[in-house]
Amino acid sequence: MFRNQYDTDVTVWSPEGRLLQVEYAMESVKQGSACVGMRSSTHVVIGALKRSVSDLSSHQKKLLCIDDYIGIGIAGLTADARSLAKWMRNECLNYKYVYGTSIPSSRLVNDLADRHQRTTQTYVRRPYGVGLLVATYDKSGPHLYQTCPSGNVYEYYASSIGARSQSGKTYLEKHFDSLSDASLDDLILHSLKALLGCVSGDAELTRENGSVAFLGKDQKFTIIEGDELQPYLDRLEVEGADDGDDDQAVEEEKEGGVEAMET
Repeated sequence: MFRNQYDTDVTVWSPEGRLLQVEYAMESVKQGSACVGMRSSTHVVIGALKRSVSDLSSHQKKLLCIDDYIGIGIAGLTADARSLAKWMRNECLNYKYVYGTSIPSSRLVNDLADRHQRTTQTYVRRPYGVGLLVATYDKSGPHLYQTCPSGNVYEYYASSIGARSQSGKTYLEKHFDSLSDASLDDLILHSLKALLGCVSGDAELTRENGSVAFLGKDQKFTIIEGDELQPYLDRLEVEGADDGDDDQAVEEEKEGGVEAMET
């Protein structure tokens, strides 16, 4: 039995009980540029790496504003993300028009997950090949959600999706205990440090390929990139240099101790 007998239609199950088209869509999320998110008791921050198809093109936007207190970071197919973002904006506007207030974040995210899952049930559609980190702030406080092409939705304190996302997750797990009480500036620096591990090859995190967004109480969804991001990158370089000096001092102390033992 060949694999391509079962991956031409999203509603055809393989003998192993798998929907291969859904797995392909989830693989496209893993191949997308990295996106990390985290929340404290007061704010939500999302950081993303932007890609350009060539040196002659601009970098694609990875952070999209949905409403005043709702924003998303994407990993996967940008066209699919823009389609979902347009739908989410319409849902927010319709709810505000009918009820006169902002849509509850849990309702919007669950409807989004249903929209993802609906494409896995009919042969005329293909699954959305994009994963989303959804940052929201409502009456119950800040929230960070993650959706995937299969229709699953999860709420996280911190998460990372996309290529090399495991490096970001490792960093977030290491500093998880300090996130809940962190200030906004600390969260932004944490997001940039998590993205550093997701940068591929010899590339560097710069103001051209990095972007950060945040929201909180009485603070609308705001994207920081370009010249506004440079001060945070400068602080990262200073902290990195300080850490290097500390490591060198420790090594010198160890070498001095070894020489003393030998004499």
